[in-house]
Amino acid sequence: MKCLRHILGLGLLLAVMVKCGSSPDSPALTGTPSQSGTAALEALEEIDSLMWKQPDSALTVMLKFAASPEADSLAEFEGHYCQMLISELLYKNDYGQSNREDLLKAVDYFDSIVAADGYKTDGRKADTRGVSIQKRDAFLDARAHYINGVGFYEKDSVVEACGEYLRTLEVMEEHFEERALTGKRAVFMFYTYNRLLELFSAQFMMDPAITCGEQVLYYCQKEASLSNQIPITFIFIGKQYDKNGKKVDARQYYVRAIEMLQDSDNVVFRDAVSLKALCDYQLGLGIDQPMNTLKQIVSFSESEAERLTRFLTIGYIFFEEGMFDSALVYLEPAFIGYENNPYRVKYAECLRIIYDNFENKEKSDACVKFIADYRRSEGENKTLISKLEAMFKTYMDQKQQKEAEEAHEKSIRKTIVIIVPIAIVVVIAIIIFAKLKSKKLLKEQQEEANIRFGVTEQEHKNELRRLQAEAEQRLTDAEQQLEKVEMKHQQWMAKAKERHEKELREQKEQSEKEMEKIKKRHKEELETERLSYQKEQETLRQNLQQREAQVNALEKVLKQQSEEAAKQREAFLNE
Repeated sequence: MKCLRHILGLGLLLAVMVKCGSSPDSPALTGTPSQSGTAALEALEEIDSLMWKQPDSALTVMLKFAASPEADSLAEFEGHYCQMLISELLYKNDYGQSNREDLLKAVDYFDSIVAADGYKTDGRKADTRGVSIQKRDAFLDARAHYINGVGFYEKDSVVEACGEYLRTLEVMEEHFEERALTGKRAVFMFYTYNRLLELFSAQFMMDPAITCGEQVLYYCQKEASLSNQIPITFIFIGKQYDKNGKKVDARQYYVRAIEMLQDSDNVVFRDAVSLKALCDYQLGLGIDQPMNTLKQIVSFSESEAERLTRFLTIGYIFFEEGMFDSALVYLEPAFIGYENNPYRVKYAECLRIIYDNFENKEKSDACVKFIADYRRSEGENKTLISKLEAMFKTYMDQKQQKEAEEAHEKSIRKTIVIIVPIAIVVVIAIIIFAKLKSKKLLKEQQEEANIRFGVTEQEHKNELRRLQAEAEQRLTDAEQQLEKVEMKHQQWMAKAKERHEKELREQKEQSEKEMEKIKKRHKEELETERLSYQKEQETLRQNLQQREAQVNALEKVLKQQSEEAAKQREAFLNE
């Protein structure tokens, strides 16, 4: 019945996907679909809100929405919003991402509206919809990149998935200050860093995994609803230190996980206790207490996979002690029955040594083959790991640079806040002092100026009369001089015009002669170039024929060598 219900649910969800497609008459990006309070948008926002608390109930509501009139004609924003919600609901309800193409369109759409609502390259605001709308669109854009990364991961495209997760963080960090990352946004940041933690851990990239794990812890502690994830994250980070050989650090995280877990009847508690016991043994605290703890944990196992995991740990300790009989009892069934254990190659090496000791060549060879296959695949993963490390380093470098710039700006603002009030007080004090002093000086200067003014006033009048007489005489002389200059200028202009016309005629004749020479020389050069080009073409044609002959000969040689190699390989395999 449950399977049938899932099939029916997926069928209805496909109907939603069709209805959520953007219509040809959808408004442009600069329109108002994301601002309108339409019934369809309100319904989608209610589904979105419910999804964060109850994903299965939200899926049921989405199926009802598919049958409602609101789903028949969605605006462009609403259509892409609906497709993104569908992808999130599929993921949170353990379905595959079946609306991949529509989701990719939604990613491009949200990228475009965030770019339109964001900042110009010179730093000036360019948003036209208000801060709240801009923040909402940025959050939707980040979610679209996140769920797109999930789709890539489902297709085993690890590099592309990692790129989308990092892009998710970039969008959030670009549009939201740290103090604004609360509530749903904090939960979303937790999800994103947790995906990166799991991705890096699966590729045995311990340092990036630890960095992401610390961020996961930060948001778990910031958002109260995530507090139950703290012990799990402690264990995850401890495992990274364990893989790095830092047993003391790993043990500290396991202890912190145990201390936070109030309920001991769960697999998380048993994992932490089991891992701590193994660290105790590896740190030289003896075998008795760790072994007793591990055997007690085995008895509380709730599944076969968990029981086999404990067997691996116990068998490994017996192996390290050289107790091969006891080690084989635990390692062999666990190795055979638990194929998904990421540390399986480590225990295969232990079993190989045990089988060699017991002279069981058949099983030893099987372990050798398993190890060889693993190392071959490990070599193929080196390029993948290199790409992931480069991507994460680029992201961290950009993040650190941005944090450094923000810290510098904050320091400058803090300095300004301190210095400006002091400077204002000093300036006011200087102004008051200068004003008091200037009043006294002004009075003394005023009395002295009155005395000097009476003496100089008469001198000024006499000087003014003398200057007026001189100016009138100079004006008369200047008028006479100007008349003489105008007459000479007219005579000079007439001669210059005649001389210029003569020079123009001579230059024209000379230019016509030079043009004839140039045309003749150009014609000769063209003929020479044409003949040279024909020779080059003939030479190239001959070279090409020679190259073709060489290539044909080389192909024959390569074909012969390939046939010989195939024969040698067949002979080698037969032997």
